[in-house]
Amino acid sequence: MTRISIPRRRLIQGAATAIALPSFAALAQAPARQFRIGNQKGYLTLLKGRGTLEKRLAPLGVSVKWTEFTAGPVQLEALNVGSIDFGDVGEAPPIFAQAAGAPLAYVGATVQRPQSEAVLVPKGSAIKSVADLKGKKIALNKGSNVHYFIVKLFEKHGLPYSDLNLVYLPPADARAAFEKGSVDAWVIWDPFLAAAEKTLDARVLADATGVVGNRAYYFSSLDYVAKNADVLAIAIEELNKIDVWGAANKGELAGELATLWGLPKPVAELSVNRSAYGTTPITKAILGEQQKIADTFFELKLIPKKINVLEAAGAGVA
Repeated sequence: MTRISIPRRRLIQGAATAIALPSFAALAQAPARQFRIGNQKGYLTLLKGRGTLEKRLAPLGVSVKWTEFTAGPVQLEALNVGSIDFGDVGEAPPIFAQAAGAPLAYVGATVQRPQSEAVLVPKGSAIKSVADLKGKKIALNKGSNVHYFIVKLFEKHGLPYSDLNLVYLPPADARAAFEKGSVDAWVIWDPFLAAAEKTLDARVLADATGVVGNRAYYFSSLDYVAKNADVLAIAIEELNKIDVWGAANKGELAGELATLWGLPKPVAELSVNRSAYGTTPITKAILGEQQKIADTFFELKLIPKKINVLEAAGAGVA
């Protein structure tokens, strides 16, 4: 029997290759990046239905997971415990979250939509001007965007904060109180605003035009921004595409939102027709608007400490 002799060097090289191979296999099996989105019933849900985000992120090895939430503050709680990486929210909740130490980062914002929040009074109300609200019972959601709006509305009309008689109620309870006449006015945002106009025949006393901007925000965590800026940029681009489409197809958008919100189409149409459209990456100028809200909330003792909103800006914010 012929004995085959293998040089010692080749044996060592073969052993080294065998040792190296598992590392390549482990690399091939490394988990893809995840993008966990918390969505309310709104534009993020429309994005989910279109599937365009998944298609754009697939080549980057990014898998997308969706979880539906009922409100922005709950989404921010999920971010704080590491359950989601991205979500949508109004102006006020991220200020409270930052004040509580959440590691949030602002990554996108809609254009200003001042007509989408307003002070409502009953159709036959004797209240005809902002000055007439002095001492009247005004329902609103405490610490919300409309809380900031009513403070600034009074300031604009030369009325002190002490003239406000606020009744703190969430939207559903505020609507019930407004309908029963337990409050004199209600400060609220769309689509609750549009629903009250259409189904309760409520009258808009003043909207936020010329008073405050009223934006919606998209957020992530500081850690996720640092590692996944490309993913977040694509998400903001895809959301803006829906905005561009919606501005050109308001009837179709109203139909989709009516179904999503479970509201009559005329309510969705009123909300859609007065909205403004566009979603952009975050900027320091936009965060300056948030700083004004944060400072106001601190002065009103709604948050426990003064915060620097720029600390919630991801790297590369212009």
